[in-house]
Amino acid sequence: MSAMPPPPAEPLLHDPDVLVIGGGIVGLFCAYHLRLGGSSVTVVERGPVGGPQSCSYGNTGFVGTQGAAPLAEPGVPAQGLRWLLNPESPFSIRPRWDGELLRWLWHFRRACNDEDANAAFRVLVDMKKRSLEILRELCAAGDLASAFTAQGMVLAFRTPEGFEKGCRSVPQAVENGVPLRVLGPGELRALEPDAEFDVCGALYNEEGAYLQVPGFVVEFARMLRGMGVEIRERTEVVGFEVAGRTVERVRTTRGDLRPHETVIAAGTWSAECARKLDVGLTLQPAKGYSVTVKAPRNAPRRPALLSEGKVALMPLGERLRFGGTLELAGMDGTISRRRVDGILRTVRSYLPELEITETLETWSGFRPCTPDSLPFVGRAESYRNLSVACGHGHIGMGLAPAGGRLLAQIIAGERPDMDPAPFRVGRYGGRATRRLRLRR
Repeated sequence: MSAMPPPPAEPLLHDPDVLVIGGGIVGLFCAYHLRLGGSSVTVVERGPVGGPQSCSYGNTGFVGTQGAAPLAEPGVPAQGLRWLLNPESPFSIRPRWDGELLRWLWHFRRACNDEDANAAFRVLVDMKKRSLEILRELCAAGDLASAFTAQGMVLAFRTPEGFEKGCRSVPQAVENGVPLRVLGPGELRALEPDAEFDVCGALYNEEGAYLQVPGFVVEFARMLRGMGVEIRERTEVVGFEVAGRTVERVRTTRGDLRPHETVIAAGTWSAECARKLDVGLTLQPAKGYSVTVKAPRNAPRRPALLSEGKVALMPLGERLRFGGTLELAGMDGTISRRRVDGILRTVRSYLPELEITETLETWSGFRPCTPDSLPFVGRAESYRNLSVACGHGHIGMGLAPAGGRLLAQIIAGERPDMDPAPFRVGRYGGRATRRLRLRR
């Protein structure tokens, strides 16, 4: 006998005040703050919430104040050209004729200067600190408490040149509120007595914190449902109906919705979604990798950044995760064995005695990156009731809580608690390359 067909998907229930497109960490925090403000909220997610299609599944979960330096910095273009020749490098661009990629690279190159990099760093540090405060309060008790850990982070350096550069960054970091300090002789051993680091030196950030992923995302979604947020998984947006400057209807694979406000927070897929509304987002999918292994007995107890190799190491209970690389290869999700080998080789060079016995999972996913590393958060200027929250790059877990609050304040017409100007949606121009076909 043939198998019975699956039952039809349950239809969407009602038209909410706000529809959030995207159920990753960014969309969920938008929904959280909107619901706290009294709005009825529906979230639609193309896959399962916290599923492997999202960055919220396979990233390292880091949420502290470290990692606020933008991708676009002086010297990066020259370094990037050298990395392009190395198939195991932490950064690569797949050569192809792509107008959107060329446009992104042009803006990226323009942002590679001291003034813009320093300004972006200050903004991102502030956003990360605000997010950390929100997470501390949210995870102080209840089911989310076990998914949040704050015990500091180590920045390890293999080379004298790298360590010297890291030490030079400390005064600027401290000036901007990052509690970074140089570890003295013996301090790294005291912090990590089980691990054998082969390094020239290390820094320490006492605000290193992380979330257990994807468990935090799944539990957070459960909490939101308890608050009255409707979350519809495996529901894809296929189109819109507009009248003038108003989004009147959102068409999904499970029926239509007529929200008062619509938020596009679909990660890398945000650009495609916005294009249906003739809104151009200068956004590129940057493929990142993670390798999750069974936690060795001599693993570090705290998160660590293996600095020159651009690999993050995160202890996740009985698992240990290594995350790294930034590959501009379009939406090609193929896992490159050479890049995975590059990550593992980096780990072994910093921790040669690490006893890796079992690989549990190798994953790749797309981080939505803007040229200046500042996310898009705010109104899409061409519409009265459309907002965007995307482009958080590889630090979305650490920016989403404050970014979601900022967006909720903008939608509610409240005075934002942080300056929204750096996150303006139309800062690179707002027209999509493909024209919109209006449906009436």
